Amino acid sequence: MGDHRKNFPVSWEELHRDGKALAWRLLEHGRWDGVVAITRGGMVPAAVVARELEIRVIDTLCLASYVDDRQGELEVLKTASAASTDGSGWVIVDDLVDTGATADKARELLPKAHLATIFAKPLGRPTVDTFITEVSQDTWILFPWDTEPQAVAPIARTGGRPR
Repeated sequence: MGDHRKNFPVSWEELHRDGKALAWRLLEHGRWDGVVAITRGGMVPAAVVARELEIRVIDTLCLASYVDDRQGELEVLKTASAASTDGSGWVIVDDLVDTGATADKARELLPKAHLATIFAKPLGRPTVDTFITEVSQDTWILFPWDTEPQAVAPIARTGGRPR
């Protein structure tokens, strides 16, 4: 998987808990006019945040930069039409910030919006306003929408290699 040496699996329950924790932190900033979810990874966390903060206006900013586990050219597929021209009063939600490329593009499009993620890696951390958990740059986060339960061999049979 690219340059990623560690896998970090996240369950639906953990993601829900972290989404609620993100909402708690965002509540400290007052009321929001709406949420902008960065697709696709930000959609589930944005739904949790919107529910917890009783926000009914949700928009999407459709950006694509990953093909499987490799980050490539960033492409804007759809801008957030419901947000004001500068993003004032809006919170942008994504699942993670990795290198900061997606966050930088979101800031370019909505410069006054507040950017929040569940996970942050060191290279991207300076680009977000609020996050819950920091993971190392070489960690690949396995989100529940990208994984399926499967049988795996015991560690003793794999020679101690990660699964």
